[in-house]
Amino acid sequence: MCRWIAYRGETTSFEPYVTEPEHSLVAQSIRSLQSTAGSNGDGFGLGWYGEHPEPGLYRETRPAWSDENLRYLCRHLRSHLFFAHVRAATGTAVTRQNCHPFACGQWMFMHNGFVGSWNRLRRKVEALIPDAYYPSRLGTTDSEAVFLAMMGAGLDDDPLGATRRVLQALVGLVNEGNLRERLRFTSAIANGRDLYAFRVAINDAANTLYYREDGGQVIVVSEPFDKEPDWTEVPPNHALIARASESVKIVPFDATICGSADAEPAPARRISARR
Repeated sequence: MCRWIAYRGETTSFEPYVTEPEHSLVAQSIRSLQSTAGSNGDGFGLGWYGEHPEPGLYRETRPAWSDENLRYLCRHLRSHLFFAHVRAATGTAVTRQNCHPFACGQWMFMHNGFVGSWNRLRRKVEALIPDAYYPSRLGTTDSEAVFLAMMGAGLDDDPLGATRRVLQALVGLVNEGNLRERLRFTSAIANGRDLYAFRVAINDAANTLYYREDGGQVIVVSEPFDKEPDWTEVPPNHALIARASESVKIVPFDATICGSADAEPAPARRISARR
């Protein structure tokens, strides 16, 4: 499984969050501690917002630990909202187009998870992408297809509702014919102002997700990058909402039922980063 970090707050360089910590994303690409994958060496990517409404991207197929460009980029790039991702491929090719994050218009997306039996379901999942968004389909991953389906489902106007509608369609596909394929969806989306993250799984255990909030700064991670005790675990089948100028909310997000995703916040559970 992949590892990732999302940041929203005061403008800063990527270095204190991506490359510098004791258990940084680069360290996690070599050895993650809370992942079923021993390493995450199938490429990496950075995504950030700056002077333009659409995000900038840098993606590479080499492992994060072997690309000298990454440390220079993380030291000098500065942003108020950025993503970083190291990939462990789940059956699709290691190409630049398949590396995360993905971008479409003002939105950026990254994912840790998979759609079970992707080769069998790929055509049906891609059919969820409206014609207007299909030209943005550059790679072959399930992640990019789900993201573009979310765009077509109304991400601009209703991020939580669009995500829920697409996941409900995916639940129908993985459960068709009583096959009960696995679906894991631990992901982040952002539009340059607001940040959302989801920890969802169907017929499986959800991949890990944590966050830290300090004033207006929000950091969301697959696993903690330091030993500080102020990381909070996002419960399975919940969403994190970090809108601009608002405190973080954690809300129930059950993709198997209809209803409002923006429900009462769930109680937070603080953890100490496990090593």
